[in-house]
Amino acid sequence: MSHTSVIAQVEQNGHLNVEPMLNGLPVVPVVVLDNAEQAIGLAQTLVKAKLPVIEVTLRNDYGLEAIRLIKAELPEMLVMAGTVTNQAQMLAVIDAGGDAIISPGISESLLKTATDKQIPYLPGIATPSEAMLALQYGLQECKLFPATVVGGVGALKAMGGPFPSLRFCPTGGINEENYQEFLALSNVMCVGGSWIAPSSLIKAQDWQAIEQRCLTLAESL
Repeated sequence: MSHTSVIAQVEQNGHLNVEPMLNGLPVVPVVVLDNAEQAIGLAQTLVKAKLPVIEVTLRNDYGLEAIRLIKAELPEMLVMAGTVTNQAQMLAVIDAGGDAIISPGISESLLKTATDKQIPYLPGIATPSEAMLALQYGLQECKLFPATVVGGVGALKAMGGPFPSLRFCPTGGINEENYQEFLALSNVMCVGGSWIAPSSLIKAQDWQAIEQRCLTLAESL
């Protein structure tokens, strides 16, 4: 099934988990975009390199417009909004056409809004108590953040005991040297990181270098 079909099916069914939308993609590039040239250039490069997924962080004023533009130009791409910290941002992402929401932490306000709006949501957690809160709202997936600071591989292995059904996307400190160690864990569905499309290459619009990183990633899996 194509990613366009998977995204449409998940949105139609109102599924709050993101793994079906990933459709097997192991790495989510986490990026900050400053303008239309960066947004379209990077999105086209990722699609060409068969990595049609992106987490556009709301760390600057252009994030929402980048989400809107990418979804309009490349609807087949899975566009998730990162660094969503409040209800207003979540609603703005939904209005911009974002496919899913990712937050650095977890709150009942975001959980209730995601449930009400039926938008796929990946909350960031770092403790068992936060994992229990996510499960209380019916989520089966969380982002471990900041992954390497809060225990990394060891923390994920420990979480697997009390929460065997919970799946993770560790983000924060994930790079080309350690991503395979995380992906080898049975409760990791994907990893998020900036090494595939670092800000320096995005600003330089060096799409060839980013495409090569995607190809190197594919060869390593």
